[in-house]
Amino acid sequence: MAVWAQLIMNGLIAGSIYALMAAGFSLMFALQRFMNIAHGSSYVVAAFIAYTFAVILKFPMWISFLIGILAAAVLGILINLIIFQPLQKQKEKNNALLLSSFGVFLLVEAIILMVYGADVKSFGLPVKVGMDVLGAKVTPVQLVIICMAPVIFGLLALFLYKTKTGVALRATADNETIAKTMGINVRFMTYLTTGLGSALGGVAGILVALEQNLEHSMGMMAVLKGLTAAIIGGIGNVPAAILGGYLLGLAENIGVWYVPSGYKDAIGFGVFILFLLFRPQGFFGEKRREEASG
Repeated sequence: MAVWAQLIMNGLIAGSIYALMAAGFSLMFALQRFMNIAHGSSYVVAAFIAYTFAVILKFPMWISFLIGILAAAVLGILINLIIFQPLQKQKEKNNALLLSSFGVFLLVEAIILMVYGADVKSFGLPVKVGMDVLGAKVTPVQLVIICMAPVIFGLLALFLYKTKTGVALRATADNETIAKTMGINVRFMTYLTTGLGSALGGVAGILVALEQNLEHSMGMMAVLKGLTAAIIGGIGNVPAAILGGYLLGLAENIGVWYVPSGYKDAIGFGVFILFLLFRPQGFFGEKRREEASG
């Protein structure tokens, strides 16, 4: 029983991070309509900015985290403004936008490497013995991850469904043309969505950096797992993407009870391939009808 409690707890920890990334992907996809790989940049930049202020400049930890999350949001908005919007105005196809987002991600990763070097960084938090929570051993940082993610998702749900701005954002995602006729500032909504999505990625990056370490290459796996979770739930559907994150985390960590732990990532990507083959719209997504031309 204790083993299963530990597996489930590990799944919730990983799932919280995956869900944060997936929620960001889905938010941005709802308005941008392409897979924005550059979302991984917010994950990395937030962690390193928070590290800079907390460890190098000796700011209070919570202020450093807020600065890191803000930096992630601003970076996401700037990337959208400088790169993606001009490409979309030129009527570039989604494949071109996808490739450009991957290029932006690699560029940001290279800049991080140039500024901070290749050696592993750490926040230097004291190592603490895991606490007993429902039969599982959990460190204080892991407990923060498990508890903080649902709070963030709850606040996000309140914003999206209970505020005028959130309703306007969802209306824009549903139909941009109708949103314009209703007087909604579509450009502002795009910036807002990009900033929110990037901030969620920034939170995920900081939480992972607290539990593990910082590396300039830490964003790629986060991108892959976030995309996988979003597709499992249903890309563009934020609540479904969040659920997909938790399902992915549980599937990976319960799966290692049956196979060697080295296959943990293979389990997740195996599930990803199965969904692409048999249900590409995800659990709660709807198939898009494409009209054949000619």
